[in-house]
Amino acid sequence: MHPASTDSPPRPPCRRATLVAALFGVPGLLLLLLVELEWGPLTALDKDIARTTHRWAVADPDATQASRILTDWVWDPWTMRALCAAAVLWLVARGARRLALWVAGSCLVASVVQQALKAAVDRPRPVWSDPVDSAHYAAFPSGHAMTAAVVCGLLLWLLRLHGAGPALWRTALALAVLSVAGVGLTRVWLGVHWPTDVLGGWLFGALVVVLTVTTYARGTARRDVAGT
Repeated sequence: MHPASTDSPPRPPCRRATLVAALFGVPGLLLLLLVELEWGPLTALDKDIARTTHRWAVADPDATQASRILTDWVWDPWTMRALCAAAVLWLVARGARRLALWVAGSCLVASVVQQALKAAVDRPRPVWSDPVDSAHYAAFPSGHAMTAAVVCGLLLWLLRLHGAGPALWRTALALAVLSVAGVGLTRVWLGVHWPTDVLGGWLFGALVVVLTVTTYARGTARRDVAGT
């Protein structure tokens, strides 16, 4: 891996950044609206998928136990935040304090947005007569899914900034995709989230990452212009 300048990332085209932000933001807001309005077809789809996966979870205790371990330890939000904290400390040690602050701030903002959405929507979680797991607080969006999307997205961005080689990049990308997709599936499998809770977490998490990358790049560009 060849170090690159941590405070001088490539300047992304404004139009492309806006398009990518809209790609996640518009569906996320639409989904939020439909969930809030309890739109019939979406609610019915959620219930159909949830009933099917819950039936599978009850019938397969080994897979259910594996899902508990993965969701509670490997992909738990606190595990993800610990990875983010380690990355922040690494950046500070390298002297990239502004970037470290940006990453830490983005994780904090994501947590605040997540809790605000949960409080605003106040969606009940699935209720089962024979639950295989339990969870607290409101359902939408999934905190596990959103946190994984934010942290994994930010870590991939940092690898890009520091010139990660092809092998490292492909490995990191595969692990990130596995983690983000896997944690969402475990939440539905365990019957503690509706599928749209997970989808909302993914969309809003991706939006936070896009906004973080875009605003950091623009701020760096303005500093470069001011310094010339």
